[in-house]
Amino acid sequence: MRRARLRISLITGAIITLLVTVVGGVALTVMTRAQNGQVWRELRYGAARGNLSDPPVCTWLYGPGATPLANAPAGFPVRADLDRVGRTHEAVERTVRRDGTVYLVRTQARAGGAVVQAVFDMRFQLADRRYLWLALGAAEVVGLAAAAVTGAFLGRRAVAPLAEALTRQRRFVADASHELRTPITHVYTRTQVLARQAAAENLPARHRDGLTRLVGSVGRLGEVLDDLLLSASLSADPARRAERRPVDLAALARSVVAEEADRTRDGGLSVVVNGPRHPLFVDGIESALRRAVGELLANAIGHTPAGGRIEVALARVRGAVELTVADTGSGFDPAEAERLFERFHRGGEGGRYGLGLALLREVVTHHGGTVAATGRPGRGARFTIRLPECAPAAAPAPEPPVRAGHP
Repeated sequence: MRRARLRISLITGAIITLLVTVVGGVALTVMTRAQNGQVWRELRYGAARGNLSDPPVCTWLYGPGATPLANAPAGFPVRADLDRVGRTHEAVERTVRRDGTVYLVRTQARAGGAVVQAVFDMRFQLADRRYLWLALGAAEVVGLAAAAVTGAFLGRRAVAPLAEALTRQRRFVADASHELRTPITHVYTRTQVLARQAAAENLPARHRDGLTRLVGSVGRLGEVLDDLLLSASLSADPARRAERRPVDLAALARSVVAEEADRTRDGGLSVVVNGPRHPLFVDGIESALRRAVGELLANAIGHTPAGGRIEVALARVRGAVELTVADTGSGFDPAEAERLFERFHRGGEGGRYGLGLALLREVVTHHGGTVAATGRPGRGARFTIRLPECAPAAAPAPEPPVRAGHP
């Protein structure tokens, strides 16, 4: 929602800026053309018919027998133009930049054959253009401020219904997941009991297999509910930030690997943990981080055949803690790397899909980190989590000793 509001504000600001720029550019172009046209008309008239001893304001006329005025600019007349017009009798116009201003110069031959040069000082017209630029700059600043206010207002009004609907959806998911956890837990426990009884009473194999599949299905359903509940709580409950504390990611990863020891042993997999023995602290919610690391390990176990190898590596990298889980399993197409983290995305033969990896990215992003995946078909996969490092929790101050007093 914040990104949507920001995008609306930026688009509104860009539109207003573009409008002010276009209007200002058009106004400046029209003003420049009008001023230049008017000045050239006056110059042509002055050069053809103007009084050499009494020229118009900001104009100087040079010709035979004319005495230059006291305020005439230095460097005029332009002798090269006078000589050229004297030879060819064709008018010459030029623009001269000198002394911090611009002069428009026209040299022509009058009806009697006298060659006259008219010079016009553009400093006042240039000043008008500078004032216009300043006005456009002020209008741009005001426009940007108005765009920010307008964009924020429009963003809130436009996104508010969507935000409310999303909040209701997340609340519904959280409530439904919470209400379903208890009955599903009871069903899961009951099916486990029935499966053990079936094995103890030596029921037919097809009944035992059916109960085993039922236990697995109910267990996966419980995992999906846990994923939904965690996702909804991370997105819709900012109060969970209060639960954050320094978490030793190295110890947490080793704990998760130990919890999966039976599963990896049954699958014929070897799991190694590499990294420093000292703690690597990150600021976060321990249960959510445990779920994220557990998802990476479960993903690697589920896609690595018997005899394969899984490596969990931890390191400190430029102020961040990096956790990598690499396997020698089925891998995936590199083109699918980003889509693996989409909800319920179904890949190729690797079949990586569901909520797990999507929730993993959600958890990592919620903690200010990043997650990336690399792999090749048949050559395994590597998932890397990077989280900002933090200082360990401060030890509580010891309480002062209690002195026994006399009654």
